[in-house]
Amino acid sequence: MAFGPHLLLATLDGLVTAAILALTALGLSLVFGVMRVVNVAHGEFFMLGAIVAWFVSSLVDAHPAIGFLAALVVSPLVVGAVALVSERLVLRRLNYQPEATIVATIGMLYIIQQLALTTFGPAARAVPAPFSLRIDFPWFGYSGYKLAVIAAAVLLILATWFVLTRTRVGLVMRATQYDSETAQAFGIPVDRVYAGVFATGAMLAAVAAVLIVPVQQAYYLMGLDPLLLSFIVVIIGGLGSLRGTVVAAVLVGVGDGVVSAFFSPTLAKIIATLLVALVLVFRPQGLFGTTAR
Repeated sequence: MAFGPHLLLATLDGLVTAAILALTALGLSLVFGVMRVVNVAHGEFFMLGAIVAWFVSSLVDAHPAIGFLAALVVSPLVVGAVALVSERLVLRRLNYQPEATIVATIGMLYIIQQLALTTFGPAARAVPAPFSLRIDFPWFGYSGYKLAVIAAAVLLILATWFVLTRTRVGLVMRATQYDSETAQAFGIPVDRVYAGVFATGAMLAAVAAVLIVPVQQAYYLMGLDPLLLSFIVVIIGGLGSLRGTVVAAVLVGVGDGVVSAFFSPTLAKIIATLLVALVLVFRPQGLFGTTAR
């Protein structure tokens, strides 16, 4: 394949990665932006979403699209419920202290991972794609489902932006983010806001997992890479910044796709890590983050 078509193919694959990464990192960034909690178990919510998607789709004895749609509804709800219980039983009891919550979410990571290994097993499981449309370019054919993943991620990101900036729910979340004590003094139930934000962040990761699991098989260790890349994205874009998360996800995702196609996946990860180091040195708040006052 010539350089131009090869570059286009790598870019398309990179955009798919960027779309999933943006949704996953958006949940992580949202939790930190409002709660100031670094959720180390975020990747396991992603993994749990994929496993629940496989379980639900395997129960539906009908067209793959029906099983996929059922998984797209059930999986985020199950993962959100698990996150809600975790927030109430663990994070709330620690009063959301940064150091304590990091240790606690590391513990949650291993608990969820080992429970998945015990119940799901070590084997990777495939989920059928809801449709098998193939888009024919002049140089190659490309999966229509992958393009649909990009479109779905864009719609979900726009919906998140609308909720955060144009609704009362978003106003309450932003008020809690800026000053939780003042928000509580004005009657905002901060504990409920925190619980809702933590569950929403986990649900975004679960949705991302459901979208990508027809391309990548469900596996009990599949949450490690999304967690690492999500941290890279939110550090580069700026913790708590929606725009920064999306821009950084596109940079990391497309860069990973292009560098992996022409060189090696290891080099792509090295470049992303170096970029994080440069951002931390020259702009610690991230590309679109703001300096704390």
